Amino acid sequence: MSVISYAARFRQLALDDPDRPQVSDARRTWTRSELDLESDALAHHLRDLGVAADDFVTICLPTGGPFVRALMACWKLGAIPQPVSSRLPAPELSAICQLASPTAVIGAAEGMDLGATAVSAEWDPASIALTDRSPLQDHVSPAWKAPTSGGSTGRPKLIVSGDPSLLDPDAEPILLIRRNGTLVMPGPLYHNGPLSWAAISLLAGGHVVVFDRFDPMTTLAAIETHSADMVYLVPTMMRRIWRLAPDDRESFDLSCLKVVWHLAEPCPAWLKDAWIEWLGPKRIWELYAGTENQASTVIRGDQWLTHRGSVGRTTVGEMIVLSASGVPVPAGIIGEIFMRRGEGIAAPYRYVGADAKTLATDELGEGWESLGDMGWMDDEGYLYLADRATDMILSGGANIYPAEIEAALCEHSVVESAAVIGLPDDDLGNVVHAIVQVAATSSADANPGELIAELLSFCGERLVRYKVPRSMEFVTEPLRDEAGKVRRSQLRAERLVSRGVGPSD
Repeated sequence: MSVISYAARFRQLALDDPDRPQVSDARRTWTRSELDLESDALAHHLRDLGVAADDFVTICLPTGGPFVRALMACWKLGAIPQPVSSRLPAPELSAICQLASPTAVIGAAEGMDLGATAVSAEWDPASIALTDRSPLQDHVSPAWKAPTSGGSTGRPKLIVSGDPSLLDPDAEPILLIRRNGTLVMPGPLYHNGPLSWAAISLLAGGHVVVFDRFDPMTTLAAIETHSADMVYLVPTMMRRIWRLAPDDRESFDLSCLKVVWHLAEPCPAWLKDAWIEWLGPKRIWELYAGTENQASTVIRGDQWLTHRGSVGRTTVGEMIVLSASGVPVPAGIIGEIFMRRGEGIAAPYRYVGADAKTLATDELGEGWESLGDMGWMDDEGYLYLADRATDMILSGGANIYPAEIEAALCEHSVVESAAVIGLPDDDLGNVVHAIVQVAATSSADANPGELIAELLSFCGERLVRYKVPRSMEFVTEPLRDEAGKVRRSQLRAERLVSRGVGPSD
């Protein structure tokens, strides 16, 4: 095995086939040679601003070619790219920068004081005359990425990868990614999943097609236009594509598509059934893991059909389901999921701004960590998710998992998305409350009471009585972000405050 730096790999690709497309966004397509030269220019500029190996560089850019250019520039300096959403409010961006202490921030709004040198989102590579610059030395970043996560607490933390920016160019790419293939990536690159799939595809010589924002028709058109062999989706995207008019959805030639990856949020069974019937079971793949990457599971559509609801068996690391007292539970019993990369193997990440939830016992050994997810395993070792422990609702002595109720609501044709939370109740402790984003064409404004009754009846046909929401509200703004994540704890806190109840009451 012969490993080289990411920087060396991108230079190698540019020399091998300089005119091959590397990244396409809504504005233009960058070839390998163009991105190599432009990232060189940005690396020189960052170096002149004081960025050195091992430094964090916060990337606050919209998804597109300039975002990838910034990643490559960081790797060429041996710096650590620390991506965030370009839409972050100033206080959130400031909090992240306090954690990361970056040397530079690329793309922050003008005038923001973040304690770091600012590089404009409009930075022009033509402003750097490379002919007057010495060649960049080959560098290796000690961590190839450092994305952020608020988790269930809402407080930001950095998840710094334990892997340096090194790869074996002769090794087969992971995640079913093909050499010199084409990936359509409608997710935002500041999130770990889209970032990982895009980076691995680029390093495998691939062409990555990205978007400012997700649009169902644009995504399908890109698959056909670019003859993509892979697309990465979250179930929210899958639902919006499925709800296109059948004539629109089926007007695109998707025969080029070999793999549809979906992850990041639970996928309702009805939706997965629909996609399997549409595209075939062997093209639909699901992965479950955290950004921390202690362990992961994978399942293909045909395996899922015989293990409905499962996210697969462990393919990397180890997983175990434990009771509240830390004892392994029998098959079929819900408990908290703990993971580790393997006994005696170092953690594949480190936190900045948080501590891992760990467990070590004489019986189980050391290195076990929990992301807060609840679930169970069957007799064959297939994992099934319930929900996050922090989001579970205890009502009248019963454990209720919001994801199950949200999936039922989202089967209804007028529901775009749903978030289910528990609100305090003197009798039951908590009652189930549903926050529902409805389609613009629904009757929510004209007849909200009628629509609530219809949705509650709809849930009653799919859920046991105690899981049916006791109350419901309609919203117009999206409940999930671009990566399919919903922050239920924040939604609950907002509603408690509006009722004059302290969030901790």
